[in-house]
Parts: sequence; C-alpha cells; structure tokens
Amino acid sequence: MGFQDFLGNPATVTHLRESIRAERFPQSLILAGPRGAGKYTLALMLAKAVNCLRPKESDGLPDFCGACANCTRIALSADLDALVAEAVAARDELRETDKRETRILIQTHPDLLIVPPDPPQLLIKLGQVRQVIHVAYYRPPVESRRTFTIFTSSAFMKEAANSLLKVLEEPPAHTSLVLLTENPQELLPTIRSRAVVHRLGAIPATELEALLLKRRPLLKAQDRALTARLAEGAVGRALILDLGVYLASRQDALVLLRTALREPDYSTLFHATESYRTGADGQEKTLNLLRALSSLVEDLLLLVAGTPRLIRNLDIEGELARLAQGLTLDWIDSAAHALVRVESGMRRNLLRSLSLDDMAISLERN
Repeated sequence: MGFQDFLGNPATVTHLRESIRAERFPQSLILAGPRGAGKYTLALMLAKAVNCLRPKESDGLPDFCGACANCTRIALSADLDALVAEAVAARDELRETDKRETRILIQTHPDLLIVPPDPPQLLIKLGQVRQVIHVAYYRPPVESRRTFTIFTSSAFMKEAANSLLKVLEEPPAHTSLVLLTENPQELLPTIRSRAVVHRLGAIPATELEALLLKRRPLLKAQDRALTARLAEGAVGRALILDLGVYLASRQDALVLLRTALREPDYSTLFHATESYRTGADGQEKTLNLLRALSSLVEDLLLLVAGTPRLIRNLDIEGELARLAQGLTLDWIDSAAHALVRVESGMRRNLLRSLSLDDMAISLERN
C-alpha cells in the first residue's frame, strides 16, 4: 500500500511528495478536481506520508508504510460516508438543545480532523470552523509530526468562510489545512490567495474504459463506455458508479426535460417528482436526479455547440439531438441557474417535489 495505488495525475502527486521530501509541505492546500477524482484519498495519503512512523521511499520519493499506528488510524477515516452517517445518528440521539449545538466532525486519529458538510443543509458551519481554529492553535501534535485538517467540501456558510481566514492568515507551523473542492471559484478569493492550489485533472475516457475492463469485468462493453463517459475523467467515480441508479435518475430527469421542451405532460411529471418529497432517502435521490439532469443539460449544450462527439450519454444521443433542436444558449443558461436554485432550496429544506415541478414548468419554451 502506498502512492503507487493512487490512479492518475502523476505530476500533481509527484510535486506534493517532493514538498514532503523537502520538508516544505504547505500549511494551506487546496486540492481541486471533479467529484470522484480521488481528492479525499490523496489527502489521507499525504497525511500518512507526513506522519508515518516507518516511512519508506518509492520511485525515489517519500512514501508511507500503511502498517504503523499512524497509518492504520488515519486509514480508518477512508469510509467517510459511513463515519458521517454514524455521527449524524449519534447526534440525533441527543436532546434538542444539545443537538442544535453539535456539529459533525470526524476524528479517527488525534492529529487528523475531518470536516464534512453538516447535514441537512450540507454546508460547513461556523461551529465546525471554530473547532478547527481551537485545534490549530491550542492542540499541538500528540502522536505525529504535523496535524492535518481536511475540509471535504468548499460549500461554506459565509460566517464560517470568514472565520477560516483567521487561521489561514496566521497558521501555526505544526498544522496543515487541506481544502477539497470541485470548483475553487466557490471559495472566497481571500481563501484562494492564502493557499497553494493543486489540481487533479480528468483522465481520458479511453483510459477509464481500459481500467474498467480490469476492475469491473462484469460490465458489458456498452456499459463500460457509458460509465467511462459519465465519470467525467474521475477514477473513483468510474469504479463505484452504480449505472442502474444513474439510469433511474436519468429517466426522471428526461421527464423534466420533455415537460419543458415538448408538449407538457403534467401527470407524468407530478408522478415522477412525487417520490422526491421527504426523508433522507429523498434527499439523496434528489441529488442523484440533479446530477443526471446536469449531465443531460451539458450534453444539450454540446449538441447546440456542434460537438456531439463529446457528449456523455451516448446511449440516448438520438433523443438528446431531438430535444436540442431549436434550443438557444439562453435556455441552457436558464436551466443551469434553475438547477442551482433547486440545490439551494434543498439546503433551506424547501419541498423537493414542488421545487422540481416549478423548475420544469419555469423552463417551458413558449
């Protein structure tokens, strides 16, 4: 186990390992790249490499053993979704007054603090950043050479983002803050200017197909091609993408688009969106729908731009071409903004089914 297991982006990984060798690892680091590109995996690997008790080398650069106490305890943070679900369940057992004051933080090692977006709004909140500041200034490393704090999202509440500037302006010498983001522009310019930015680029679809042939041999050839395109160059997403779940979400997304772009069939629309009404399952289902819808809108943009070879949803190219007939860039821009509004509404606990109905109707072409 080591950096050789990280797939893709060798230049970025090499540069970061060189900074460890030179003992100049950044105190503030932004890892940017598409969802599933391996940002979180790489951040944990870097924390291991810096703090490994039995460090080694591979390819002439620092590596971690994967077996010492620090490596194994940091590795316990790998299944982030399960840890967050466990923390949320524990918070739900608290009294209402305590529940309101409790923020979700993950810590499997005393010198590693992981800050995920706090449910249900899925934003990083002020209470989480205050804990980060306390750890940075008042808790020096206990079992490691360096403490790490990993923010797994760039979706900050305004007050939380402003508070983070304090520790970025005057970071303690013994700590590193790592911010993971799909889009660095979501972060305040003052945050970006105080951190070193490293990007994980997209891997070509042909390379992902070859990888899928080795790692997911049961996928049919056409499913491999579709999965590789839908992964948007992200290795992690390609390896775990549940094509059945995506296709179910895409079917509902197509209902929304047909309602907006063809003769409206409101009974079909309302039937499709009704299942998104309530519950945690509904929230995840809505996010999957928005991702599928975003993928379809991007494909429509590519068709309008005259670059059909770049679309992701290859298996429905004919229907997308029909939907794209007569579309304008203004409509596509409106659709993109509508998606953002629905996602923002979810953070304010607006009724999901009504938000989706409203989005479809608002995009109807006259």
